[in-house]
Amino acid sequence: MTTSIGERLETNASSDADAVWITSPDTGASVTWAEAAGHSREVARHLDGLGLTEGAAIAVAAPNSIWSTLCFTGITYGGYVATPLNLVAGARVLSYVIGHSQTPVILCADECRPLIDDALTEVDHPVTVIRIDPVSGPQWPVEADLHTAPRAVPQLKTPGLLMYTSGTTGRPKGVVLSHGNLMAAGLNVVHGHGLKPDDTAMCVLPIYHINGLCVTVMGTLMSRSGLVMPDRFSVRSFWQHVNKHNVSWFSAVPTHFAYLLSEQASPEIDRSRLRFSRSASAPLAPDTHRRFEERFGIRIIETMGLTETGAQILSNPMPPEQGKIGSPGIAVGNEVIIGDDNQIEVASGETGEILVRGDNVMQEYLHQPDETAKTITADGWLRTGDLGHMDDDGYVFVTGRIKELIIKGGENIAPREVDEVLLEHETVLEAAAFAVPCDQYGQRVESCVKFQPGQSATEDELLGHCVAQLGKFKTPDRVHVLDDLPKGPSGKIQRLQLFKLVYGVDP
Repeated sequence: MTTSIGERLETNASSDADAVWITSPDTGASVTWAEAAGHSREVARHLDGLGLTEGAAIAVAAPNSIWSTLCFTGITYGGYVATPLNLVAGARVLSYVIGHSQTPVILCADECRPLIDDALTEVDHPVTVIRIDPVSGPQWPVEADLHTAPRAVPQLKTPGLLMYTSGTTGRPKGVVLSHGNLMAAGLNVVHGHGLKPDDTAMCVLPIYHINGLCVTVMGTLMSRSGLVMPDRFSVRSFWQHVNKHNVSWFSAVPTHFAYLLSEQASPEIDRSRLRFSRSASAPLAPDTHRRFEERFGIRIIETMGLTETGAQILSNPMPPEQGKIGSPGIAVGNEVIIGDDNQIEVASGETGEILVRGDNVMQEYLHQPDETAKTITADGWLRTGDLGHMDDDGYVFVTGRIKELIIKGGENIAPREVDEVLLEHETVLEAAAFAVPCDQYGQRVESCVKFQPGQSATEDELLGHCVAQLGKFKTPDRVHVLDDLPKGPSGKIQRLQLFKLVYGVDP
């Protein structure tokens, strides 16, 4: 096994120098493995030329592109720690991230410069912002000696990525993943989905999110396969990109599948080439899963992952094997158990916390040893914070986040159960249940929905639908209609924001 991302790049370049790795469908540009390795070396040497501390956190503020990807590989090539900035987090959060990571340099696309300038007004240490030209890459302020090798030689345990969690329950935490963690994460995708060099992935998730970075970038890097990188997800151009660029698989989130289903046009699909799609980052409603496969004839492989594990920990099997709809699958490349309050494995079918252990598990939360100790046990099990149970075949079924459980009259109600029933209603595009304080029961259930384009229903109709499927106790007391539900960078609905969004105050 190679010992660093840079070494893996060089290995791919030696094996298949002229094969294209990344293609931009927006610009038509592409880079081969040899070019990607060369550009990454240059980024590393230019960073060395700035006189930075070895292992410094180097931030990237850019949408998906060839150069935002090469900035990641170049930063890690030089032994620095790539720190992708979440472009939808807002200036206040970015100020915290930049200050907490003590990043001395931000590589920044033009469209992100106003956001970064705003964030830097609250940062106390000096930061150099370097422009990323969309054609030629970073515009370095000083020349560097490109004829010598980068000064650092990263190893498996060398930190390579600092990615901050979404921070929906407080300030974001900085997840530190080593080169070994990142490559193990990429190999989990390769092995879970049987990726080969003749595959081509399409990345529609931002690579400042762990799914976009570790599943598609690291997955293609570790399998030496192609990567199509549009700058953002677009329903209108999605199937055009798939067909034009010979895409064989893509990774998306439930919201993307719902939007693709909402389009009335029937796309042309080469099903002999597009062999599967992949869902992650949030549970996929069984009704959405079935309707997508029936309409488009493309298998969805449901999976589960976390930032702290470099994405994928569970996956359903590949065709022709059949997975289980409603489950993100079985452990692939790591160990997964269901644990009780003391992290002791429970019996099959019993509900507990999902725990994971493997080479993909993070090193630490940056500067937060107490949080790290709470999250990773002495035996190396990472506490995911997700509740679920495992059946006799090893399939995990997720019932929700521990912090999102609705406790009504002492009974636990998993919000996902309510969501799935609302999503079965023909008018509903998105749904999310949440807890509301209640004098009688402690908490009661309410939900927010977004309708399908051009469709609607009355609250009574939606409540009647829920009563018929869930019974009165679990049925929401109210259903609130929103133009859009709050989401994080992965497209995951931010359930814990709903109460304040609806009622204007914290619960």
